[in-house]
Amino acid sequence: MQEKILVVDDEKGLVSLLKISLESDNYKVVESYTGDGAIRKAHSDAPDLILLDLMLPDMTGYEICNKLRKDPLTRSIPIIMLTGLGEKGRIAGLDLGADDYITKPFDLKELKAKIRNVLLSHM
Repeated sequence: MQEKILVVDDEKGLVSLLKISLESDNYKVVESYTGDGAIRKAHSDAPDLILLDLMLPDMTGYEICNKLRKDPLTRSIPIIMLTGLGEKGRIAGLDLGADDYITKPFDLKELKAKIRNVLLSHM
């Protein structure tokens, strides 16, 4: 079965790069550039994992994570937060229920390893 990843980031170039790279590893990638879109797609597309940027135009990744964790339909979807905020934002994200956290710029191989590990731990 092909695992589905929802990539949420307002940087279209980064989303395109992640889509190409993840699809080359046989993941199906769904894209969203806003928080509201992320929440809708988490419901409609039932992703196996969400890569979630913290800084979006309409709401923060913290707000999105909080909403997804409170919703019975989305609370068990693993979330890896992506951000340029560094260590300070990491603890807040993990406290809200993110499964892992990676800072930008990131190593693509490290991100893919984190994705594999999080998916394996949720099987």
